[in-house]
Amino acid sequence: MVIIPKYRKKVFYGKSRDRIGEILRDLGKQRGIELIEGHARADHIHMCLSIPSKYSVSNTVGFLKNKSAVGIHRELPGQRRMTGLHFWATGYCVSTVGLDEETIRR
Repeated sequence: MVIIPKYRKKVFYGKSRDRIGEILRDLGKQRGIELIEGHARADHIHMCLSIPSKYSVSNTVGFLKNKSAVGIHRELPGQRRMTGLHFWATGYCVSTVGLDEETIRR
């Protein structure tokens, strides 16, 4: 899964990069979502997730984006606020992994 911040701003650096990763990991644990691998670039985040079959991908992405935006605004007050509690851009990129997990990881 790939998600980007609103207006594709370069906001993932230093302590905020680490804290955003912790927020996403903690939210995933609430729903039983395992974060297998994740990489934060300056302007987007790549994550390899194991989602339980009772949750749809869109439901999971919506949950992670909505709740993490609230957490980011509460815990990282130095971040420049967008309108309201918006942090993530609309949309996401998802590719499901079957037998060729190594290809997706590369």
